[in-house]
Amino acid sequence: MDILEAIKNRRSIRHYKADPVDDEAVNTVLEAAHWAPSWGNAQCWRFIVVHDPEIKGKVADTLMKVKVDNEWVENAAASALKQAPVLIVLCAEQGKAGFRPDGTPVTDKGDYWFMFDVALAMENLVLAAHSLGLGTVIVGGFDAKKVAQILEVPASSNVVTMTPLGFPDHKGQISPRKDLSEVVYKDKYGK
Repeated sequence: MDILEAIKNRRSIRHYKADPVDDEAVNTVLEAAHWAPSWGNAQCWRFIVVHDPEIKGKVADTLMKVKVDNEWVENAAASALKQAPVLIVLCAEQGKAGFRPDGTPVTDKGDYWFMFDVALAMENLVLAAHSLGLGTVIVGGFDAKKVAQILEVPASSNVVTMTPLGFPDHKGQISPRKDLSEVVYKDKYGK
């Protein structure tokens, strides 16, 4: 699959078939994620692959509720985490991305550069999954501290994001994009 085709056609999937995802496919998407660029090649990301339905359920319960018609309901991604045969949680080791080898921060972003590195890894992961016919949805609205407790993530690392991984049970929604002229400026911001 052409990379631009994958970028334009990947969709967020919130409903999955029960069909299992084989280890080779899981390893392929993890390998793609692992090849993402990172600050000073620090590769601060860590991946937790969850198959256990009980653990997936506990993690799904940490997702923020959403308001629909003045009523708080379960986030659609919560059922996706439970339905999909695989859940991949991306974590980051602190003090690696955005730092010199002596531990001095290099940018004004401090220890938050890890968010950028993990986002690059996640992008590679979801595009690789799409190329294999698998669905994903990037999940961010959850209680990271509770997820860290459930998955026994050490205090030296942060839970950043997660995605279910499985075969889509529907086609994803095509979201409209702004015109490129609305988001690109020449020489200076706003011009």
